[in-house]
Amino acid sequence: MSQQTEIEAAVFRRLLKHLDDNKDVQNIDLMITADFCRNCLSKWYMSEAEERGETLDYDAAREKVYGMPYSQWKDNHQTKATPEQMAAFNARRENK
Repeated sequence: MSQQTEIEAAVFRRLLKHLDDNKDVQNIDLMITADFCRNCLSKWYMSEAEERGETLDYDAAREKVYGMPYSQWKDNHQTKATPEQMAAFNARRENK
């Protein structure tokens, strides 16, 4: 593994830890402000694995990103999106 790849892997692990340490930041908030969320990372993870010949389903990819099964994370940490959050999310999507 090259030094660059090691650095990129370390940065990714640090991003996952940061998201894990900030579970109060909801996916909807990430989508509103950054146009990606934990589920997006999971899809990117799965896609990159498949491009490299690895089989990884969406649930397994989400478990790598969330650090636990998604259903468990959702039950313990996800709140229902507020009307304000949904309005901001929809406004962002309309402005793309």
